[in-house]
Amino acid sequence: MVLRDRPWPPEDSTSRESVIGYFQFIHTTAVNKLHGLDEEQARATPLPTSPVVNPLGLIKHLTAVQRQHIQRTVGGQDLPSLWRSDDYDFEFRVGPDETIASVVAAYDAEWELSQQTLRGVEWSGFVEGHHGPVRIERLLMDVLQESARHLGHLDIVRELIDGARGE
Repeated sequence: MVLRDRPWPPEDSTSRESVIGYFQFIHTTAVNKLHGLDEEQARATPLPTSPVVNPLGLIKHLTAVQRQHIQRTVGGQDLPSLWRSDDYDFEFRVGPDETIASVVAAYDAEWELSQQTLRGVEWSGFVEGHHGPVRIERLLMDVLQESARHLGHLDIVRELIDGARGE
């Protein structure tokens, strides 16, 4: 896997452009965190108290977060959920046929859909959230902070696996 250039939102970007830019930055940084890992390392679960948390599982979770909140809630898309109510760790589990390439490809494809959705909706509008109506731009701040939080988890897991640190 080749390291990707990480764009930073331009200094003169609008709030909307900045949010989309930071989503892109987080996406690229998360993918780059897999650089240099082999398939076994990408599945490693170095946190004894979180035995399903692994680099590929974190990418799968970020994919599920985008699907649920951006495609399904904001965009109203009729796409299958990537979560299961009977297994709260489902999206962190890596199947035997999943690879770094396939998990990244799914994450990239979801990000492409997310960009289309983010550019096509009125951010000041409301959608039905978990606790009632929520303004789209407010919901997107939740998704952005959750994505950044899980990127931090990915930083820690990666460092525990092979000592790699930094962005």
